[in-house]
Amino acid sequence: MNNNGTSVRVGFTFDFPCVWSYFAFTRLQRALTRFRAEGGRAEVVFHPFQLDPEATTEGELKVEVLRKAFGVDPARAVAEITELGAQEGLVLRHDKAIFSNTFQAHRLVALASSQGLGEQMAERLFHAHHTDELNVADPGTLQRLAAEAGVRWSDEGTERTRADLDRVRRSGIRGVPVLQFADRPATSGAPSEQAILSALAHA
Repeated sequence: MNNNGTSVRVGFTFDFPCVWSYFAFTRLQRALTRFRAEGGRAEVVFHPFQLDPEATTEGELKVEVLRKAFGVDPARAVAEITELGAQEGLVLRHDKAIFSNTFQAHRLVALASSQGLGEQMAERLFHAHHTDELNVADPGTLQRLAAEAGVRWSDEGTERTRADLDRVRRSGIRGVPVLQFADRPATSGAPSEQAILSALAHA
């Protein structure tokens, strides 16, 4: 257990429509709760990734995006991922979910992080997309969600978010989620809660 006063830096590269990013974040949050309860200190540093940088602000139904991507009716895959979500304690809804551009959502997480509320803001945005079926590119929706998370709204951070996205692309990451604990090698996918807790303890 890391309880020597230093804070474990956890890098989390993700995108909001990615259900595995949501799974990884949920497991990370649960592991962090246990880790911190035992005296550990950790800071989550969010790194933005966009599954589709060309997606519009208005977006389109996520099931239609899946149908185009896979060329078949996504009903079976949606049912399977819904069941996996239930096992994580998550309610995933898909019928009206909107796949839209996530740039401003990532900018909002960076803004929230500067106010010490990055984890809360990321959780609210994940829930908004996957459970509430909200468009997380809509400016009014983002301002309302920011208020719910206690984040002071600002239009700042556009250039920084663009630079962060470019940095992630240049790093060679082509899929998410990616977790990195301190200076250890990054891991792709969604490790178990216990595996995350172990990584935190030994970072």
